[in-house]
Amino acid sequence: MDYTLTNSNFSIDYKAALNERQLEAVFCMEGPLLCIAGAGSGKTRTLVYRVARMIESGISPSSIILLTFTRKAAKEMITRASELAGDIIHSISGGTYHSFAYQFLRKFGSTIGLPENFSIMDEADSLSLINLIRTEAETQEGETRFPTKNTLKTTLSASINRGKTYQEAINSEIPQFAEHTEAIINIFNAYNDFKNKNGMFDFDDLLTIFIRLLEENSEAVNIVHSRYKYLLVDEYQDTNILQAKITRLLARESRNVMATGDDFQSIYSFRGADFHNILSFPEIFPGTKIIKLEENYRSGNDILQATNRLMTHAAASFQKTLFTKKKIGEKPVLVTCKSEDQQSRFVVQRIQELRLQGIPLSDVVVLFRSGFHAYQLELELKKQNIPYQKWGGFKFFEAAHIKDILAHLRLLINTRDQVSWSRALSLVEGVGTKTIRNFLETLSQSDSNETSELLAEIRVSARSKAGISALNELLNKLLQLVRKNDPSSLINLISDYYGPILKKKYDDFPKRMKDLDQLSIIASKYQDVETFLADLALEPPAKSINDNLAADESINGSPNESLVISTIHSAKGLEWNTVFIIFAIEGRFPPNYSLEDPEAIEEERRLMYVAMTRAKERLYITCPTTCWDPVTHTVFSEPSRFVLEIGDRFFQKWNLREA
Repeated sequence: MDYTLTNSNFSIDYKAALNERQLEAVFCMEGPLLCIAGAGSGKTRTLVYRVARMIESGISPSSIILLTFTRKAAKEMITRASELAGDIIHSISGGTYHSFAYQFLRKFGSTIGLPENFSIMDEADSLSLINLIRTEAETQEGETRFPTKNTLKTTLSASINRGKTYQEAINSEIPQFAEHTEAIINIFNAYNDFKNKNGMFDFDDLLTIFIRLLEENSEAVNIVHSRYKYLLVDEYQDTNILQAKITRLLARESRNVMATGDDFQSIYSFRGADFHNILSFPEIFPGTKIIKLEENYRSGNDILQATNRLMTHAAASFQKTLFTKKKIGEKPVLVTCKSEDQQSRFVVQRIQELRLQGIPLSDVVVLFRSGFHAYQLELELKKQNIPYQKWGGFKFFEAAHIKDILAHLRLLINTRDQVSWSRALSLVEGVGTKTIRNFLETLSQSDSNETSELLAEIRVSARSKAGISALNELLNKLLQLVRKNDPSSLINLISDYYGPILKKKYDDFPKRMKDLDQLSIIASKYQDVETFLADLALEPPAKSINDNLAADESINGSPNESLVISTIHSAKGLEWNTVFIIFAIEGRFPPNYSLEDPEAIEEERRLMYVAMTRAKERLYITCPTTCWDPVTHTVFSEPSRFVLEIGDRFFQKWNLREA
């Protein structure tokens, strides 16, 4: 396509700023356009220049809608575009789907029966209302655990944003509460009735009511279609069914809609995103022009060849082949390890070697499929005093339920540990703050080191008698076993005691119970309790960071840098010089629960693609050959199907051995 004559009409030199495909997307102004933007291909740059070009072409900014998934993203695009074409761009409408919907409901809501003074509840108000309705239902449901207000709200949102019935949402989101299905549905209905009667709406209502407005009110529809002639949507692969429907309704008349996104990076189905929205876009808008951005500005060619190979196996997609003109990077390394321990030691040792080569910690990331995959690595990082920040999930040893277990274990080593006593006693039903305070005062004055004698000092109420007795029994059993130097067995015993408490404290108790299994696995590597607790009690990296980096500050820059370890979901959209992907084995990545679901496997493949394309120059993928399982104990692991699909010729292969 020749842009020479057209380009001369504008002050911005688009041809110099953009590659051929980007230029085509910027200059294709009329009709539906789907821009499939591969990882690192300059999607945002293309959108920014397209907005600037529209303004330079004489299109009124007030006739343009720009929809993104965060206000920050929309603001950044508008700011960058204004630097190119002037401040007039700030009159473009847009933001998130929810904020745009709110603007219209304020103007036209009364035409579909909304009160003129309706209010939008924030998250706290919404949770308070659900809790008000929930309290009565919980009482009627009796002794069994009932879902919290947060769990109820999350399940209700899943129903709305994924187009599921209440029954289906309960079955898929909170199957552990299936016995309360009828009561939960009654709460949802009562919640909706209260909102409707009082002119109150929550975040999810904005989309559903906006859709009703666009379907039922001719005046609002005419305003939309006469005023707004151009619609741009970013990250279209992340839209849910409601957002896709709004896109169709807004662009129904003009059909001047540009959707950008990457079907290879659709990884948020757990939030309600529907992968099929981007695939079906050409069917929803017949005559859609599809432009693929395939030139990558981030990664080395060897890394891109491996990711391209991975996605040739995708079941349904817009196939694309990423390429780069940059002469950087190394061939990806596939690392075979004997065990989880060796995997963690390799990652930490390799990071230390890279630091000596001048790669700062801040330009390295370790990625994993699920938060618990990093637990052993976190322990190794603490042992080596490497500062890190964890994105996604939680820091394992800082999680409340892990601290609860460790508090009981610490009492075996030091019966004078007031912090651990306070934590253990706070879990006993009927024991309140005053009782704990009195106990700690008695503890400070007592000469006894016997837990039974110390517990006998507590004034036992009728409510706390059974709990204190159970705690005393647990501590006695632990003291008998501690001489066997088997920390894992001790943790299992504490977990048996703690299990019923865990179920009462947390709605997501099935997930947290698995964390306790992981803690037991980590403890099984130790010969005695003292060493295990000592390793966990190492000085936190943040407190020793200056000492740790002072020796090579001249190489690594700021002494405040730290390594990032992250779930893949939390790393999307970012990039690092060096990327490690750990646990690339069947059952972990992809996880066991996805193995029987073809669509789930495809999302896992896309997740691997996202992980690999975060890397600029170095990519290491690790595969432990043995992986400890809490049920079967030792399991011989197979490499992830995704690694096998890529094939040996795309990797350097390292087999580790101990020096």
